[in-house]
Amino acid sequence: MEPGIVIGVVVLFVLTLIALSGLRVAQEYQRGIVFRLGRYHGVRGPGLYWIIPLGIERSVQIDIRTRTVSAERQESITRDSVTIKVNAVLWYRVTDAAKFVISVADAPAAVYQLALTSLRNIIGQHDLDDVLQERDKINGLLRDNIAGASGAWGIEVERFEMKDVELPEAMQEVMAMQAQAIREKRARIIKAEAELEASRKLGDAADQMANNPVAVELRRMQMVTEVGAESNSTTVLMIPSDFVTLAKSLSQYVNEHAPRPHRTQGEGA
Repeated sequence: MEPGIVIGVVVLFVLTLIALSGLRVAQEYQRGIVFRLGRYHGVRGPGLYWIIPLGIERSVQIDIRTRTVSAERQESITRDSVTIKVNAVLWYRVTDAAKFVISVADAPAAVYQLALTSLRNIIGQHDLDDVLQERDKINGLLRDNIAGASGAWGIEVERFEMKDVELPEAMQEVMAMQAQAIREKRARIIKAEAELEASRKLGDAADQMANNPVAVELRRMQMVTEVGAESNSTTVLMIPSDFVTLAKSLSQYVNEHAPRPHRTQGEGA
């Protein structure tokens, strides 16, 4: 075989190897950022793509899936000067892979530090009651606060939520006392409303008994019956003379108008 042919085959083989060395594969959740001679050239992927080898072009693979970051416990002071410890969780994803690589040196660390700073700032702008009772509002403010800055880095913040709020023991005791006082207040209000309703009913009953004196005496006799059924003690009641007169009148009326039995002839004899 001639030397020229051998050299040609060797050169072709080397060129083929060099060309194959420029092949890259990006997964469905990856994007390749291509730099040509140090300058940004474009985004490649997903799938198979080729870059110029021998250092002319360089590719950086970026994962664009949603990332979950657990923020370490932060000690913050609320607007009403209460020291609390807050844990939070951040979810974000890369929307612009080129900005993610070019705009900031360490984008994940930058987003993490921005989240911690925003968490302390937002907590400091609200009272303790707002932090405990309006978590959805606080979470929305946290997300919006870091969304503007992170957008310039090609990052979209999906969610940023407080996971746990730890209070000092002294504050927990105070809140427990406050909750107990609120429960006692509600119980007293309910009891007062019940007594008010009962007094109104008693007033209505008194008005009806005032128009019918017999009803008063019947109620008195019913009370005597109830007391006698519940206890064996002797009960002394003051009965008005009108009631005695009324009872005598009723008895006389019954005797006068009661039907008498008919006598037979044998009985007359």
